[in-house]
Amino acid sequence: MLKYFGIRLLALIPKLIIISIIIFLGLQLVPGDPISRTVPPDKLAEMDPVKVEELRERMGLNDPLIVRYGTWIGDIFKGDFGYSLSTHGDINLIIANRLPATLELAALGLLWATIFGLIFGFLSAIKQHTAVDYSLTTLGIIGISIPQFFFGLIGILVFGVILKVLPVGGRMGVGEEAFFDRIQYLVMPTFVLGIVYISTLMRYTRGSMLDVMSKDYIKVARSKGISEVNVNLKHGFRNALIPIMVIIIMRLPYLVAGTVIIETVFNFPGMGEMLVTAISGSDLPIVMITTLLIAVVILFASFLVDVISALLDPRIRLGADKEGA
Repeated sequence: MLKYFGIRLLALIPKLIIISIIIFLGLQLVPGDPISRTVPPDKLAEMDPVKVEELRERMGLNDPLIVRYGTWIGDIFKGDFGYSLSTHGDINLIIANRLPATLELAALGLLWATIFGLIFGFLSAIKQHTAVDYSLTTLGIIGISIPQFFFGLIGILVFGVILKVLPVGGRMGVGEEAFFDRIQYLVMPTFVLGIVYISTLMRYTRGSMLDVMSKDYIKVARSKGISEVNVNLKHGFRNALIPIMVIIIMRLPYLVAGTVIIETVFNFPGMGEMLVTAISGSDLPIVMITTLLIAVVILFASFLVDVISALLDPRIRLGADKEGA
């Protein structure tokens, strides 16, 4: 088993290198360079061309493309993410300040969406073709069909402007540092973030439950006089969780990507809001690092899918061992 996991982990390295090359080369095609993006055109025109060339040489902009990539990726491996072009701040410190906010938002969104997605999917399956099933299915379709930012704007309008029971944005108020002080700021963003996730998970849970409940061992359990509650929970829901757990992990990248939209709508000071601001301000060092971090999350999520799939179904790792042999 450890050999299987080790192979899967090592396979992430070449993928990550290829992704980093694509990110670096893609953003190098953006017009301009760090000097033209940070110095106003009128001031740049007044600068001495010799000094401009010296500045380009000092920043390594005259080096071949492969040398610049090697310098960039080498600094990343050393833990040096560089500096922002717009604020001139250390990107390491910027990420250290913003990453906890995004993790907090994504974790809470995943937690409540998983809980309610499983509950609603379970209820929809055991109440198949009833008003409960139709109502939950309709809500799930609405949750998937309508963009997240629309739910966010409606939430701000209703709960922030009209009812005035929740803050319309931000992460904390002045003098508020404790987690419980921030809960009111997290209610709407986490709810909106989890809407699409809960709708998708509910549909998968319902389908998985209906598939399991049609199996012969469910009929045998009922024929033995086992209560319907035990049949549904112990024999049905527990076995239906196996494919659902894989789906939960597979949706992690989408959850992380969703924070970009949610943080922008609610002015939440996380990685997503930072990425949008960096793109609009042509702050390429932050764009490259943030995009690379998102790629790492996606690759790690795929690794978790492999791990959980192998733990739940030994045939997967046995098949991999045979291929390796």
